[in-house]
Amino acid sequence: MPDRPAPIVRATPEDAATLTAVAHEAKRFWGYPEEWIRSWRDDLTLDQAYIQSYLVYAILSHDSVLGFYSLVPPNSREKLWDLDHLWVVPTAMGRGMGRALFEHAVDQARGRGARRFRILSDPHAEPFYHRMGARTVGRLDASIEGVERWLPEMELTLEDGPGPQSPDGL
Repeated sequence: MPDRPAPIVRATPEDAATLTAVAHEAKRFWGYPEEWIRSWRDDLTLDQAYIQSYLVYAILSHDSVLGFYSLVPPNSREKLWDLDHLWVVPTAMGRGMGRALFEHAVDQARGRGARRFRILSDPHAEPFYHRMGARTVGRLDASIEGVERWLPEMELTLEDGPGPQSPDGL
């Protein structure tokens, strides 16, 4: 659980460099080779235009960003939103920040009529999303430098229930 409730605020274009640093730091936590991190630079970078175009929220503690998420609205009638980013700095992992961000994202999407979330997850984050109520529906080839690698494609149906499950349930 969080040490105390941390505010979640709408990110501003001026936060782009900070959010990008959070994404890179969180990705490095999993021990990926630095050359892979460099190859993912564009995917892990948020620029000012991205922040202006999508729903991007950050969780704060003493004015420091501990994590953030971004939601991309649907392009179809399915109302299938994409949870494009959800990152927490390693020093804040295990303190409920990811859960707080995820629940906030669910509330934001539901409030805008979303019926489903799509998540293209890092393999290390798949168990977290399962705890949040998402299910794995497929996988995407993400092989890199001759290493076979798959990204879980996940969905959360927002109409079926309250969202994230208790910490001890899957």
